[in-house]
Amino acid sequence: MLVHLATLSIGAVAGLRTMMAPAAVCWAAWLGWIDLEGSWLAFLGYRYSPWILTVLALGELVADKLPSTPSRKVPLQFGARIVSGALCGAAFGVGLGAGAVGGAFAGAVGAVAGTLVGAAARARLAAAFGRDRPAALIEDAVAILGGAIIVGSLS
Repeated sequence: MLVHLATLSIGAVAGLRTMMAPAAVCWAAWLGWIDLEGSWLAFLGYRYSPWILTVLALGELVADKLPSTPSRKVPLQFGARIVSGALCGAAFGVGLGAGAVGGAFAGAVGAVAGTLVGAAARARLAAAFGRDRPAALIEDAVAILGGAIIVGSLS
């Protein structure tokens, strides 16, 4: 049960920021908090994977603030979040002994929820602040801290 809660939660992080969840999962794998050795997801624990995914996650944090960035709810962005959540969920499922399929499903469901709830919350915060930037920064903090807390709980 806790494994599926963790996979659902990491999926929600992917719904907020597509690359934040894979970066967090890579760190968990690299630090040995989840065991992906010998699985098709072992690449997430390779030496350079956490660093590469962290750079991509940081780039996403910057790109999210650009006025030309499309909504997270357009098909390409929404799909990327679902795939990211499913991948991270599968990694948790494999690494924690619950299986890839159930983990991927829970991660994908979490990503859908994170995408929709995150968009609604950010819109409300932006309306309250009168501008989007503070709301975006709060969402960044939630994604970063959420990812860190979720993988940290695995140690």
